[in-house]
Amino acid sequence: MSVFSVCVYCGSRLGASPAYAGVAREVGTWIGRKGWRLVYGGGRAGLMGQVADATLAAGGTAVGVIPQALMDREMGHQGLTELHIVQTMHERKRMMAERADAFLALPGGIGTFEELFEVWTWRQLGYHDKPVGLLNTDGYYDGLIAFMQHTQQAGFVDQRQMELLQVDTQPLPLLERLAQLALTATEPDDYSRI
Repeated sequence: MSVFSVCVYCGSRLGASPAYAGVAREVGTWIGRKGWRLVYGGGRAGLMGQVADATLAAGGTAVGVIPQALMDREMGHQGLTELHIVQTMHERKRMMAERADAFLALPGGIGTFEELFEVWTWRQLGYHDKPVGLLNTDGYYDGLIAFMQHTQQAGFVDQRQMELLQVDTQPLPLLERLAQLALTATEPDDYSRI
């Protein structure tokens, strides 16, 4: 891998707590300072814009992928290193996954949940061998984590599947862990089966 690329999923809103925007800027700044590449949904609003702007301000590259319908609503970030405009949400998610070496979910809404669960599912099905992380800022994902533990106890998710999701409350240790795990990825990607 030449330049480490991390795909960040996060909200197109700022959320109620200033901590959410703060952690998005912290993640973006870290990505930029490390010389990594941000891959994300291409938006300029909310946490998406915060992480992209911080990455660029810290000297990193930011690659956005956005469907034409959202671009038409003037939601696309015009100041990115690369902005790819695609036709469908499925194309968007696939292109983001193909360009990433790891995935990280920050606070967000149903779109973020869907992206996280999809890439986690792809991982457990063997479509990719890239690490997946969940940043639990200010307990935002406490309820989701508890529910996932419930699904395990109920017999629908096993321990191996749970271990595929790296969870932390601090962004920098989690980013470093994802980068280290990405170096050990051995299986080739096979998004053709998706």
